[in-house]
Amino acid sequence: MSTNSAQSTLLPNTHTPSTMPPVHTRFRLLHTTIISTQVIILAFGYGFLGAVLYYGYLPPPDRVGNLWKHYPQELTMVVTLIATVLSVTTAMFFTVSIKDALRHRISSQPISLVQLSAGVALAKGSIILRPEHLRLTTMTLFAFGVLRLLTAGWTTLLTPTYFLWPIEMQGSELDITGSAFSTLLFQEFQKQGLTTKGIVPVIENFSGSDGVPSVNGTRLGFSGGNVTVNTEQIPGKHTSVSIPQGFSRNYSMLQQGLTADVSCQPIGSQVQYVWNMDNSSVIYANAAALNNSITGLCLWNISANCGTNTPMTQEYVTIVDASGNASVSGTGFLPSLVCPGPMDLTQTYTSFTILSQGFYKYGFLNPSVCEVTPLLTTVHTNYSSDLISSEVISSTPFRPENEQLLSFIVGVAKFQSINLQGLASSAIGDTLYSIYSSTTNTSIDDNLGNQAQVYKELEEYWCGVVEFSATFLCSGFMVVGSFPDNTIPEDLSSPVNGTMYISTIGWTQRSATYLLAILPITIITILTVACALYSILQIKNIGNRPFKASNPLYLIMASAAGGLKLEDFDDNGIATNEGMMVRLQDNGAQKMLVKA
Repeated sequence: MSTNSAQSTLLPNTHTPSTMPPVHTRFRLLHTTIISTQVIILAFGYGFLGAVLYYGYLPPPDRVGNLWKHYPQELTMVVTLIATVLSVTTAMFFTVSIKDALRHRISSQPISLVQLSAGVALAKGSIILRPEHLRLTTMTLFAFGVLRLLTAGWTTLLTPTYFLWPIEMQGSELDITGSAFSTLLFQEFQKQGLTTKGIVPVIENFSGSDGVPSVNGTRLGFSGGNVTVNTEQIPGKHTSVSIPQGFSRNYSMLQQGLTADVSCQPIGSQVQYVWNMDNSSVIYANAAALNNSITGLCLWNISANCGTNTPMTQEYVTIVDASGNASVSGTGFLPSLVCPGPMDLTQTYTSFTILSQGFYKYGFLNPSVCEVTPLLTTVHTNYSSDLISSEVISSTPFRPENEQLLSFIVGVAKFQSINLQGLASSAIGDTLYSIYSSTTNTSIDDNLGNQAQVYKELEEYWCGVVEFSATFLCSGFMVVGSFPDNTIPEDLSSPVNGTMYISTIGWTQRSATYLLAILPITIITILTVACALYSILQIKNIGNRPFKASNPLYLIMASAAGGLKLEDFDDNGIATNEGMMVRLQDNGAQKMLVKA
C-alpha cells in the first residue's frame, strides 16, 4: 500500500467529546492515574513503616493475634496474596509508563537500535546481555532485579512476627532491712499466739496460686490468702497503642531478698565448742510389746556452750528397745542445737551457729559446727512459666537494726532442727545418708565416703531454711488486708522495678530489614513517576493512533514502512546495526522507523 493510498483512507475524527474524550485527555488521565496510584501505594508502605518505627511495637487485638497464632498457614497465604497484588500493580504501572516513555522518546529524538532494544527489554521486565554496552546491560539488570524484589519487599514489610514486648514495671514491697521493720517485728514478738532465695512475689499472677516446683524455679501457695502486690506498669510515651494480654507474660524484676553464707566443718579439737550428749535416759520400756510396736523411748538431753557462760540445751525423743539400745542399721538420730549467735560475742547480730552430730545410721557425720551468716540481698528475679527463679546480684551482712530479724531466723532454724528429727529418723539425715552412701562402694561404717559432699549438702539445707524464713515472714506481713487499703506504709516499703515481657505477634522494629524491604518499592515508584511525567510533558508529540514501541510486530511494521536497510548477522553487521540512529515518523495510520 502506498503512502498516498494510506493517507486517503484517513477520515476526520467523527467522535464528539461526549462519546470519547480527546486522545490527549485520555493520555493525561491515564498517566495521572498511574502517578496517583503509585504515590498512594508508596505512601501506604512508608506510612506503615513509619508507624512501626514511631510506636516501636504494633500488635493486633488479642482476638486477632490468637487467630493468627492458630492459623499460621492462612496468615501466610493472605499476606503473600496482598503482597503479590501490590507488587503486580506496581510492576504493571511501571511497564505502562516505560512503554509510553519509550514511544515519546523515539518520536521526539533519534535513538540507537541498541537503546531501543534496551527500552523494549525494560518495558517487558526483561534484560539484555551485551558486554559491549555495559551501561544498558547494567540498567536492565538493575530494573529486572528490583522488579523481582517487589513481592519479597511487600511480604517482609507486611508479615507479622512473634516478638517480646518489654514494658517497664515499678512498685514497692515490704522493706525488711530498715529499723521500721525491726520495730514492727519486735512488736509482733510481744504478741503470743521449698527455698525462694528469701523473696516475696511482686507480680500479681504469682502471688498466691498453686504450682508444681521444678529444678530451676518455685511457686508459692499461701494458705492465708494472696500477698499484697503493689507493682504496676509504667505508662509509655505512646499511650494510644493498647497493650495486649499476649500469649504469655514473663517478668524480670530487681527486688529485695535474703540468703545466707553457711560454712560447715567438723568440730575436731576446737575447744570453744562444748558438745555434751551424755545425759540421756530411757523414759519408757515395754519388753512385752508386740512386733511393730514401740518397745522403748529414750529422752536425750543435749547441751552445748554457745559462748562464755551461755549454755543451751535441747531435748529429743527416739525409739529404743526395752534395754535402751537403738537399732544401728534402722534408726537414725541427728540432733542439732542452734546457738542464737556466733562464738565471737562481739557480733551478736550478724550470724549464728548450729551444732550437729549423727548417731546410729547417721554415724558418718561427726560432731560438726555450721556458721550461718544471713545476708540482705538485691535479687534479679524471673517470673516465667508459672515458676519463680532468682539470682543474687549483691549482698550485705546484717546491721544492728536487723537484730530482731536475726532472732526470727534463729527461731525458724531451731524449729526445723527439732521437728526434722522423728522417733526413728531425720529428714535431713536421710538425705545426707543417701549422698554419703552413694560416694562409697564399701560399708558406710568404714567412713570412706565423701565428707565434703555431705557438708556441702548440709550448708545448702541451712541456707534454704534461712531463705524460706524470710519468705515466710514477709508473706505473713504482706497478706492482703495486713495494711490499710493494702498499701505498704512508706517507712516499711522498698522500691522494686523491672520489665514485663509480653509474648505476642505483630510488627516491631527490625533494624535495617524494613528499610531494605521498602527500597525496591521506592525505586520502582520513582522510575514510574519519572517516566509518566516525561510522557505528560511530551504529550504534544502523540498521534491519534497509538504505537506500542515494545511490541515486536509494531517495530517490524515500522521498520518495513521506513525502508530501513540493515547489515547482515555477522559480528560487524550486528555492531553496525546496534549503533544505527533511528526515529519514529508518525504519518497517522502509517508509522515509520527512519534513519536519523
